[in-house]
Amino acid sequence: MEKILKINDLHVSVGDKEILKGISLTVKPDEIHAIMGPNGNGKSTLLKAIMGHPAYTVTSGTITFDDEDVLAMSVDERSRKGLFLAMQYPKEISGVTNSDFLRAAINARNEKPISLFKFIKEIDKGIKTLKMKDDLAHRFVNDGFSGGEMKRNEILQMMMIKPELAMLDEIDSGLDVDAIKLVADAALKLKEETKLGLMVVSHYERFFSLMKPTHAHVIVDGKIVVEGDAELVEKIDTDGYDWLYEELKIKPLKEERPMVYSLGTCARNKRNVNE
Repeated sequence: MEKILKINDLHVSVGDKEILKGISLTVKPDEIHAIMGPNGNGKSTLLKAIMGHPAYTVTSGTITFDDEDVLAMSVDERSRKGLFLAMQYPKEISGVTNSDFLRAAINARNEKPISLFKFIKEIDKGIKTLKMKDDLAHRFVNDGFSGGEMKRNEILQMMMIKPELAMLDEIDSGLDVDAIKLVADAALKLKEETKLGLMVVSHYERFFSLMKPTHAHVIVDGKIVVEGDAELVEKIDTDGYDWLYEELKIKPLKEERPMVYSLGTCARNKRNVNE
């Protein structure tokens, strides 16, 4: 049976502010969905709500995956079911090596633990594919990593864990041209091998031109206002969003910079970032 993600009339709030105001979409295996829109309109909120970030409260609507209620699951249950989020701002985990982290994550999704030989073979292959440092397995997760290394480490985790549906939240930001291609190629290869479904948030047509989305959704003020395919991505790259505001007679939101929430503590970080 295909594992299909179905989102219906999803409303999500942060504190007393509603961010998503009725999102509905379906993602099937082997599809690539581009999630687009101006900053501060709900793209990252959508991905975090699907994954179960505690700072984002689903006030109404449903999310199912493989016909199971995602909203009834804890974050780790969602991961074991095959959902994966590559974060825009990965966290450092001092004291935990990448190898220990990845083996624990892989074993949590399988009845039989992965053999040490197979694990070493796969992580070495991933490190070479992404052109990361040879000692990565023995380094603490993201500790002392550059921004680009953190992003590639997220993709390495995806390659090793092999989810059924992966969400990439601006994974290309902070990467140079060569690294963007490495990341896109790795994601596409995993998709080809496993029929991985993908939801991709990015502001850059260059990344989407490599990923070749099968579907595109534009979110404005917490709602999907237009949908299409790769041609829609190209039009927005060429013409921006002004034509959309005029055509739909909607007023653009003033861009806001919401606070970063720590996944582990829900504490506010003083660093502001784009939605």
